[in-house]
Amino acid sequence: MLLAIHKLLDDADIVVHYNGTKFDIPVLNKEFFKHRITPPSPYKEVDLYKAVKRRFRFESNKMTAVAKQLGLAEKLNHEGFQMWVKCMEGQAEAWKKMSSYNKHDVVMLSELYTLLVPWIPNHPKMNIDIVDGCPKCGVKDQLQARGRQITTTMTYRRYQCQACGGWCRERIAEQGSRPQYV
Repeated sequence: MLLAIHKLLDDADIVVHYNGTKFDIPVLNKEFFKHRITPPSPYKEVDLYKAVKRRFRFESNKMTAVAKQLGLAEKLNHEGFQMWVKCMEGQAEAWKKMSSYNKHDVVMLSELYTLLVPWIPNHPKMNIDIVDGCPKCGVKDQLQARGRQITTTMTYRRYQCQACGGWCRERIAEQGSRPQYV
């Protein structure tokens, strides 16, 4: 199982999780290290917990509470640590419940991610130039020019994706675009 998880991480460009920066990834790294498995190839992380905590003021930042307030499915109930114990004992029914729980969690995370993408300012680029589509969601032909973004040294055309709502800008500044200061 550990080698399968390692391969998934090794193949990934971006890993999306909920509080995985503080929990899942360090636990996996510890297990890799203990079993003398080399680190997976570098990948970017998108921690939805950090995005929720940074950008919003929900009553609770737990994934199930956020999902409920957004009208998404809630996490499945389970018996807690006891389910893990039963799985470790090899009980088939416990593994069946664990599998259902985890699959539901992935679907829930995916739905939450889709809603949060435009709200994540430091979201890794999808290696898509804006002429090819939105660098956040990847949808083609949905970018609408919306003014300019002025930095300390240059001015860039700014766009908003009509599919996900995210913002981006051109990588190359406009000609003669140095800001004028008075």
